[in-house]
Amino acid sequence: MKADGLAQHEYAKPEGGWQERTYRKISWRLFPIIISCYFVAFLDRTNIGIAKLQMDSELGLSEAAYGLGAGLFFIGYVLLEVPSNLYMYKIGAKRTISRIMVLWGIVATCFMFVHSPAEYYGLRLLLGACEAGFFPGIILYLTYWFPSDMRARAIGIFIVAQPVSGLVGGPLGGWILKSLNHVDGFSGWKWLFLIEGLPSIILGVAVIWLLTDTPQKAKWLTQREKDLVLGELDRDRELKKSFTSHSLGDLVRDKYVILLVFLVFAESMGLYGLSFWLPTLVKNAGVHSTLMAGVVTAAPYACGAIAMILVSRSSDRRHERKWHLSVPFCVTALGIAASVALGGNTIAALVALCLAGAGAYTVSALCWNVPPAFFSGVAAAAGIAGINALGNLGGFVSPYLIGLSQTLGGSSTLGFYILSGVLVLGAILTHLLPTDRVNR
Repeated sequence: MKADGLAQHEYAKPEGGWQERTYRKISWRLFPIIISCYFVAFLDRTNIGIAKLQMDSELGLSEAAYGLGAGLFFIGYVLLEVPSNLYMYKIGAKRTISRIMVLWGIVATCFMFVHSPAEYYGLRLLLGACEAGFFPGIILYLTYWFPSDMRARAIGIFIVAQPVSGLVGGPLGGWILKSLNHVDGFSGWKWLFLIEGLPSIILGVAVIWLLTDTPQKAKWLTQREKDLVLGELDRDRELKKSFTSHSLGDLVRDKYVILLVFLVFAESMGLYGLSFWLPTLVKNAGVHSTLMAGVVTAAPYACGAIAMILVSRSSDRRHERKWHLSVPFCVTALGIAASVALGGNTIAALVALCLAGAGAYTVSALCWNVPPAFFSGVAAAAGIAGINALGNLGGFVSPYLIGLSQTLGGSSTLGFYILSGVLVLGAILTHLLPTDRVNR
């Protein structure tokens, strides 16, 4: 059912306790499913970071070639993002998410058969095309359930799957590389792709039965609870009606779209620059064992998970978005730059990486609370997807930039410093956002 079909309902503002119980019930029903899906999604798009510790020598990948392949994921992602979200707006979330997950799971497992850089490039491009629409689809999906003043927490809870996937994936990947290397004739990195790709297919099938498209279709909600949710969404739309883009024409004319694209571009540069190169940064900091490198990479992800939840809650409680976003931008920039500058000091570099992880994942959560404040209806489906698609080109630029600086200059330092500069610029531009539209 389309999002516009959620209105109109007789509604009176409920007592806080009952409202909290209703949304707690919704959260316990939805979040275990979507977090599990995003957990394996993020694992499958970023596990090349740990696989690189073995894979690059076997495939003959230079640092620039690795970075190019890591970034090619986002080219396929960009091409199909908007069509996928518009189609989800038409047919519903569960069928869209199921299709996406099964396809990307199949492609993710196929990485174990890669024998050349060309095959690596092709599968990374295809993986992005298959996964296109998942993240903006879930962001759109959350707008069907949670009003603006609850959405930062909702998005933060969903996005916690990013650092948790690294928290689990780093040690798991390190163990697989060490323990399964050459088992049955396959290198450890090949087993890594197989083991971490299969859960996507399983979850993709399960989503058909586990996910509910809209509150009206939720048999597990009472009619009174449905009226509460739909009434809150109606009230939210009324508050935003005067400044929210509703149609595709409104979307094109909205002067803030370019600013939102750049903010997501900066967020993606920081997030994926860190995710794809974190195992390498840890190794450069003096941790040379593949198993220990996988274990140590868990620390920045743990810091990210804790920080993003705490800051998201603070943002909702205070109804303040701009400072809650700009400060983590700066923290990420400082952490990344310091980790490179302090590379000769293992402990100091790891502390800086933890700082970067805390900032990067908080930025990701807070950044995605902003676009839904600008769009509703079909404009939300197209706008969220379009902003994510173009902004995620930062996920192509940052790993390739870092790899290229390593290949051409013998050091990735310049690439990381440029990345830090982009993050600082993102912090500055955050304050151009209109306060009355985002602080809700």
